[in-house]
Amino acid sequence: MLKRLILGVVAAMFIVFDLFVNTAAAVQVDEEIRTVTLNEAGEEVTLTETEAELGKRLFNNVCSQCHAGGRTKTNPNVGIGIETLKYAEPPRDNVLNLAEYMRNPTTYDGEQELYLLHPNTTRADLWPEMRNLTDGELEAIAGYILIQPKVRGVMWGGGKVYN
Repeated sequence: MLKRLILGVVAAMFIVFDLFVNTAAAVQVDEEIRTVTLNEAGEEVTLTETEAELGKRLFNNVCSQCHAGGRTKTNPNVGIGIETLKYAEPPRDNVLNLAEYMRNPTTYDGEQELYLLHPNTTRADLWPEMRNLTDGELEAIAGYILIQPKVRGVMWGGGKVYN
């Protein structure tokens, strides 16, 4: 009986510690880092801390199994670092185009549709993790992806260091 009580107390302490750490680990970055390109015209948008945290949570739940650390497991030559996104067709280095890609994915050159190969909201019957994502949630994920090169530098997407 005493052994169960001690195990219960230890488990409760771990739960409280986990809640405290996860709350403290929320995305808390300044406005400059949370400011990303909105569209191809170069307009910018500053994500709120709540939007950045939502993007982080959704990315980790939906995208990270294939794109851990901004790399792509299925094709290591095409990550989701800012340079790679910039030279895609159409450029995916902005919130609106990246969100559109998650709705309607195409190859890197934009020539072929990837509805059957890449998770998307168009074929949510094949990709249930994308089924209930709203446009705002897709934009939060896109914003999170675009923030990461500023936060993690070359560690995100296997980017290159330029001197």
